Amino acid sequence: MMPAQHLPDNLETLVLYCRAGFESDCALEVQTKAAELGIYGYCKTGEAYVCFVPANGRQDIERLLGQLHLDQLVFARQWYPVVVLAHLDRENRLGPVFEALAGWPRAGQLVVEYPDTNDGKALVGLGKSLSKPLLSKLQKQNRLTRKLRSDLPTLFVFLVAGDTLMLGWGCPDEINPHPMGIRRLKFPKEAPSRSTLKLEEAWHQFIPADQWDQRLAPGMKAVDLGAAPGGWTWQLVQRHMMVTAVDNGPMNAGLMDSGQVEHVREDGYAWQPSKGVEWMVCDIVDKPARTADMVIQWLLNGWCRQTIFNLKLPMKKRWDAVDLALSHIQSALDEAGLRYQMACKHLYHDREEVTVYIWRQS
Repeated sequence: MMPAQHLPDNLETLVLYCRAGFESDCALEVQTKAAELGIYGYCKTGEAYVCFVPANGRQDIERLLGQLHLDQLVFARQWYPVVVLAHLDRENRLGPVFEALAGWPRAGQLVVEYPDTNDGKALVGLGKSLSKPLLSKLQKQNRLTRKLRSDLPTLFVFLVAGDTLMLGWGCPDEINPHPMGIRRLKFPKEAPSRSTLKLEEAWHQFIPADQWDQRLAPGMKAVDLGAAPGGWTWQLVQRHMMVTAVDNGPMNAGLMDSGQVEHVREDGYAWQPSKGVEWMVCDIVDKPARTADMVIQWLLNGWCRQTIFNLKLPMKKRWDAVDLALSHIQSALDEAGLRYQMACKHLYHDREEVTVYIWRQS
């Protein structure tokens, strides 16, 4: 957390990026999490972003950023405090920007972004036209370092429309380092389906890079429930694991030729392993409650040590569905006295689902 004296005085709103269509879920979640900390406010939503306005402005923002981390929020991709600028003069766009920046501390990076929508992408040209002169003037004034400094805050320019932008202040240990809060991955042409990217992104999200060799080690045994045609199995095979793929549907022939996959033609929810494995993954389309019950059974019986699975969401009250499923799992594991880590995120490669990771440690 950046010391309070390094936060500009006029930051009184918190902006959160999310997937378009999930604004109400993101808003409800941040209000709920803030209220649990005794911080109250209201939300204003745009397309693919939410503005949380706490009752006590900067003071509440400092508390929220100090007690809650971005990774603890399911639907938010990025967040940072902002001041909102509206109705910019097209002939003097930088004037209002520098007026708002008066008194702000030195920054180590300038980032110009826009909502992840079709309308947002239309602002790319405007962003480029603003970036160069803004960068040059800030550096001449010694308000922005000439070389990237990861130990200093990031100055965000978030373009909402052609005449509206927000100026934000993101501290390195509080923000998502990826542009627009999105981890973009290249689809491997050998993979059987694009769903493969969901598991790869989940590993990046939940498992630190320096622990991959230990927690995703070659030779581990894994189970993929609802595997066909094999998008998630493909990722496990690439990590040189031995995989039991459970699905009544056909598996990709190339995967079966690898010698690392056993295909079991059964219902993924009904099948049970004869011995425990390190990994269970599941991308079956079903109600969140049913998936939660299945995961609880696997963990309580010691059938797996680590699991990544998707919770398919209803069209309405998606935050409520996520909160209910996660609370159900947490209560069951706590009652059984298990030690575990659990995290959940609406990943970029997810659609109408969220991804959950649980690591059983006892």
